[in-house]
Amino acid sequence: MFKVTKFGGSSLSNPSQWKKVKEIIENDESRKVVVVSALGKDNERVAKITDLFLLLYRHIELGIDHTALFEDISLRFLEIKNNLDLSMNIEKDLNSLEKELNKKISEDYLVSRGEYLTAKLMSDYLGYYFLDAAKSIFVDFGGSVKYEETSIALKEAFLKHKKIVVPGFYSMAPLKKIKLFSRGGSDITGSIISKVLQPDLYENWTDVNGLSVADPHVVKDVDLIKQITYSELRELSYRGANVIHEETIIPLMEDNIPLLIKNTNNPFEIGTTISNVMKDDSNYITAITGKKDFVSFNIVKNSMFSKIKVLTDVLNVFNRYNVNIENIPSGIDSFSVVVEGIQVKNCNFELINEIYNVPGVQDVKIEESISLIAVVGRNMANIPGVAGKLFKALGDRKINIKIIVQSTVELSIVIGVSND
Repeated sequence: MFKVTKFGGSSLSNPSQWKKVKEIIENDESRKVVVVSALGKDNERVAKITDLFLLLYRHIELGIDHTALFEDISLRFLEIKNNLDLSMNIEKDLNSLEKELNKKISEDYLVSRGEYLTAKLMSDYLGYYFLDAAKSIFVDFGGSVKYEETSIALKEAFLKHKKIVVPGFYSMAPLKKIKLFSRGGSDITGSIISKVLQPDLYENWTDVNGLSVADPHVVKDVDLIKQITYSELRELSYRGANVIHEETIIPLMEDNIPLLIKNTNNPFEIGTTISNVMKDDSNYITAITGKKDFVSFNIVKNSMFSKIKVLTDVLNVFNRYNVNIENIPSGIDSFSVVVEGIQVKNCNFELINEIYNVPGVQDVKIEESISLIAVVGRNMANIPGVAGKLFKALGDRKINIKIIVQSTVELSIVIGVSND
């Protein structure tokens, strides 16, 4: 058995959390590759190290004195070293970094130092080899992983050292430039390493017991999802569930590597397994999620014009404004284009004007403050009446449905209701 194990910032916020991490690692000999985020926040430490480094960069960029801020950052790392009695000379790294703090420093490089320094301390704490992501994870100018080069570096280091700690969130781009992944990118680092090293399991340790069937901030005593497919998870992530970085899933899906989400603070909880192999298929709904503040452009066309031509021309208008389309509910002489409100906040009038000028468009109205709720479940297609139960539940509560979208594969049913 071989596992790649990633710990998020909340698992690394203070010395007591680090002790939990070490106990988890030492309790399972198969946890041979450890990926870490930067130090997170807790009740006493109100800011993530990543956010402090971003603030530090802004100070430097604007010429604001950053001495006190850098001292606060340094104290966070020194707290870990001193409380855990580590031998690593983190002071040397901090002193070297302080000398680089000028307007020539790149934002990606500076922000990546959060993960870099956290991983160096963790390697000392666990007795694992520190493998810099800048020397093992390579991307092209567009940010796509160069797997051939990455594979050679990762496999060579793993075969040589057997147990390694890798900082998450960043990579090496051409011209020897550090490049960050998007926020939450340490998850991506773990999945890239997993694709290359092919572990039996990729573990993602965080501060929740796993994924919930609904938002626990909205629904009390919500159940845990024990098993979920990659496709369901991607659908939930896309529809608004803040579960795990979307890009994390793709490398794992391709090679069928299961992902297990676990709680550092409750390590004996079963967690949520994401895989294409399901042992339990008893539930026909896996989870419910949603997002607020969508806008629907409701378009009526002249019956004499081709629907396909009018629809294509209208979508080209949105494309010119770089607006992503969420859904396109359609009738015989009308259709709606549903988009996120924030994307059209500053160009509503321009869009309406251009759509009116599309040949064949008879009328355009917009409806704002719409929420899209997604009911996701891999088994819904095999069970009659699921949509009926959903609509009845809303009807019983006198909730008007504005939009209904359901694909033929029936992985999800999406309904639009008022934000209220």
